[in-house]
Amino acid sequence: MSKVYKTLVTAADRFVPSKLRPLWEHEAGPKTIFFWAPAFKWSLVLAGLGDLNRPVESLSIPQSISLAATGIVWSRYSLVIIPKNYSLFAVNVFVAMTSLYQIGRAIKYQQSKKQEK
Repeated sequence: MSKVYKTLVTAADRFVPSKLRPLWEHEAGPKTIFFWAPAFKWSLVLAGLGDLNRPVESLSIPQSISLAATGIVWSRYSLVIIPKNYSLFAVNVFVAMTSLYQIGRAIKYQQSKKQEK
């Protein structure tokens, strides 16, 4: 897989405009996992945003707690590692925010059910 990736990067290297060359060559740029891991992690944020329309009674609090904790921990980690990875920081902040919002929705729903009884 590494040879295939290197071949693709080498082929794409010729087409990168000079203005985008600093981003392309950056130590956390598209040539590295530091770029692609956060890029694919945005799918978790999209899933979390999709869950905003989900019925509140079907939300999983333990799942939301684990996603929020993961987002918080990795947000911190992304600013400690070298190179600092602001893309990883941003995606994890959004993962944590969407999960914390879902936790708030679920807790509010559970409290309203208790008050009804």
